[in-house]
Amino acid sequence: MQTPAISRIFRYPVKGLSPEQLEQVELSPGQALPEDRRFAIAHGSTRFDAAQPEWLPKRNFLQLMENERLAALECRFDASTGFLTIKRQGRQVARANATDAMGRTILEQFFAAYMGTEVRGQPKLIDGAQLSFGDNGAPVVSLINLASIGDLERVVGSPVDPLRFRANVYFQGAEPWIERSWEEREVSIGFARLKIVAPIGRCAATNVDPVSAQRDLNIPKALERGFGHSCLGVYAEVVEGGMIAAGDAITLAK
Repeated sequence: MQTPAISRIFRYPVKGLSPEQLEQVELSPGQALPEDRRFAIAHGSTRFDAAQPEWLPKRNFLQLMENERLAALECRFDASTGFLTIKRQGRQVARANATDAMGRTILEQFFAAYMGTEVRGQPKLIDGAQLSFGDNGAPVVSLINLASIGDLERVVGSPVDPLRFRANVYFQGAEPWIERSWEEREVSIGFARLKIVAPIGRCAATNVDPVSAQRDLNIPKALERGFGHSCLGVYAEVVEGGMIAAGDAITLAK
């Protein structure tokens, strides 16, 4: 039997915006992927204390479940300088230091103009620093089995871009849905060890095509119709840190 292995690794510096592909990344115990969902675009009414940052649920932010226009933006974050670059259709539309108050103001002005009435009040780009504003309140890494997406495509009757699911780690070489049997078990990936803690329930964010920024499928409905649940992928906690890289095998602890 083929051993599952990492196909691609992604981080999402700004919640709701585009991913950055990584060839390798160092995982730390009890932490999410470095710089993953570090930033979020908050509604003006959202309360956030930068001196004591705390995780907040997604209703406080612009996010793909409600704001598909975000998918049309491409972002790149340079962790060494703090600069966030935003492009639309390949053209740079904003660039500033997202870790600096003045830089965030520049970026907030762009989001206010771009999102218009979709944002409640003046948008705030918030920096969670070591936090991750993922949908799960705990710092986790998300894994998706590409074979499970392939099985979903059979139900949908058309291709399904894996990036709809905004996972950190995509893997191949496993049977469809085998990851659902891994819950509460540990896996070794590269030099790291992770514990699978929960399946990932899917919402309307997955209905947005990451290329066209259009809602063209109903993924939760297709999952329910084909498999009797609305989950795809699993969350994992990092138990033992270490480097993981594309091509690394994923082995289930005995």
